[in-house]
Amino acid sequence: MRAPARPSVPRRPVLLEQLLGAVRPEFRAEVLVFAAADPVFGGGACRVESCGRAARSKGLCQGHHLRWVGAGRPDPDVFVASTDHRWRRQRPNAACRVTGCGYGTARGGMCQLHGQRWDRAGRPDLHGWLADPPTIKTPPPGVVCAVAHCDLWPQATLPLCHAHANTWKVNGRPAMDVFVCRFVEVTATAEEIIRLGLLGPQLRLEIQYVLQCRHEQRATKTLPAVVMAVVRALAATGAVSLLDRTEDEWRIGIGRPAPRDSNLRALLIDARRKVSDLADGDSWEGEFDRDVWQLRRLGFTGNQRLDFTAIEQPWLRGLVKRWLRWRLGAGLGLEAGRRGLRSLTRFALFCQRVGVGALADIDRVLLERYLADLHAELAGRQRHGDQIGQLNSFLHAVRQHHWDDTLPATALVFTQDYPARVERAPRALAEQVMAQIEHPDNLARFTNPAYRLVTQILIRAGLRVTDALSVSRDCVVIDAESAPYLRYLNHKMKREALVPIDEQLHALIVEQQGRVGDAPVLFPRSTKNPDGRTATTSSTYRLALYRWLALCDVRDAHGRPVRLTPHQWRHTLGTRLINRDVPQEVVRRILDHDSPQMTAHYARLHDTTVRRHWEAARKVDIAGALVAIDPAGPLAEAAWAKQRLGRATQALPNGFCGLPVQKTCPHANACLTCPMFVTTAEFLPQHRTHRGQIIELITAAQARGQTRLAEMNQQVLGNLDRIIDTLDHDADDDASVGIGDSDAG
Repeated sequence: MRAPARPSVPRRPVLLEQLLGAVRPEFRAEVLVFAAADPVFGGGACRVESCGRAARSKGLCQGHHLRWVGAGRPDPDVFVASTDHRWRRQRPNAACRVTGCGYGTARGGMCQLHGQRWDRAGRPDLHGWLADPPTIKTPPPGVVCAVAHCDLWPQATLPLCHAHANTWKVNGRPAMDVFVCRFVEVTATAEEIIRLGLLGPQLRLEIQYVLQCRHEQRATKTLPAVVMAVVRALAATGAVSLLDRTEDEWRIGIGRPAPRDSNLRALLIDARRKVSDLADGDSWEGEFDRDVWQLRRLGFTGNQRLDFTAIEQPWLRGLVKRWLRWRLGAGLGLEAGRRGLRSLTRFALFCQRVGVGALADIDRVLLERYLADLHAELAGRQRHGDQIGQLNSFLHAVRQHHWDDTLPATALVFTQDYPARVERAPRALAEQVMAQIEHPDNLARFTNPAYRLVTQILIRAGLRVTDALSVSRDCVVIDAESAPYLRYLNHKMKREALVPIDEQLHALIVEQQGRVGDAPVLFPRSTKNPDGRTATTSSTYRLALYRWLALCDVRDAHGRPVRLTPHQWRHTLGTRLINRDVPQEVVRRILDHDSPQMTAHYARLHDTTVRRHWEAARKVDIAGALVAIDPAGPLAEAAWAKQRLGRATQALPNGFCGLPVQKTCPHANACLTCPMFVTTAEFLPQHRTHRGQIIELITAAQARGQTRLAEMNQQVLGNLDRIIDTLDHDADDDASVGIGDSDAG
């Protein structure tokens, strides 16, 4: 039975202690500045050489990006090579036009003193006047503007040049050291600095802990500007901790309507989850009693959950939790666990509706009522059998592990309770569709070569799409004969597998390895993936695939746009292999199926392929007469089954028996005198060899006077002559038709 829930305890004092122990000193500061090369909070260095600031747009820092826009958005490469690496504040002010003068310009391109002298001289021709300018007062040697990067002479009694002195006056004549500091080279703008002083002590520690986690995980880029937007939003709420509100309350109570503040909202929700995991994340011991399991705390990726709140009966909810904990702990996939929870949730609703108040009330009579209810709703669909199977597994586990011995012994599900399985049609794509998909011109329309390669791997190697996208960079294995194999993790079977690939596909994989560099996966996600460790998701690839199919206008035999799933290529490969007479066991190994039954869906087409060959072959009996069976006739299926059975149970070296296996053969191996004997041109070599042996036998019998033996074999020889003549004539006709077709082509 379900254990009593543990009493709730105040989380905040415990959380504060945990935060103090978790946050490292480098993240404990109120002001955090990260280098441009930081993989999470930096944007990489600006493309302008010697700039050193973080790039945020077009590979340029904020200042150079604004300069590029102001210049009319010229060619980026030309701009990067020609522009000054210094920002506007660090660039030198213009100097006086008079040669040797170190003052800054004030009027007419000249300093204030030379401008006054030119005015007093009556503004003569400037070029002549500049050739012999008057002497002016100069500062002592070596004295320059107090701004570090400025080499101009100071203006009058101020320690600043003319332009910097005017800026100082316009800004209210601040303290000189404060003003000069404004012109120190900027390595990080305000948008690149995270200031946490607006937050209270605990909330500040929580944000510092979140930033530390993001820096360690390196799973996504985090712009300092977005962090500051979250900080300002939190400061406005007056919250003490992120745990003061639920995820939904934070989601609807902060920021502008989605998607305008999607980055802010996503960072805030992620921050709350990380802090919640720190406070509550004590593995199964803490998670089991909760009615909503956060699976990220139990070792699963993403932010998935299992919600038990719809199972209102405490006696049933505890058992379902125990069942799922046992199954997940044994390695069951999460999706299978979800199916189990959905099935038991439906059963719980049924029990509530019919008034079942305890496990002891679940007996065979109740199960029969539930089975009828299931049939009324699902009526033999695939989910119908799954619902019954999950319930049966649950009841069996309760009884097997003695979780609750009040379960009646009559609470049993039998094989007959399952609905008959409907054989689904093959899902392989038609060759007419595949010809369009595999056409080189269409494949070249993939703008992303990685998606093109994924498509070719799915078609040629038959991988599941998730397995193909998650292959490692070093996924190719070469055997002793230099043949390449693709190594991947079969997630469904939880094991590594190898599949042979051709040289062309191997070459394409090598090209992709060069494109991804040192990334550990062959198809890394293109965004929010600093270290290249996260693979492209199947949803991202599917969107690209569907756009590509629409672009290529792939259509079926009826002219309709093709709608397919990547998994259909796996079925198509299996079907192609079977139709090429590849043994089913080899197909099973290529597709890495767990059992021959999993491959049987493809093997059904093998029967069709062999039948096509059988129907096309010329069949003759012992008299050389054609044996005709109408493929479309009412007895075609039965005749085909009889021929297959005859081949399997009464195989002969030179044909096969057409006698039904229920009957006894009266001819005792004298098949060439048997009216049920059937043969084809494939046995012509055996017939010719047999004919030579018969002639030798007749000659020897006649020499010994064995007339009866010679007469018996004369009949066999006659039958052989007629068979060989008919089959030879058939072969000649086929050859002439083939030659004619070839010439016509």
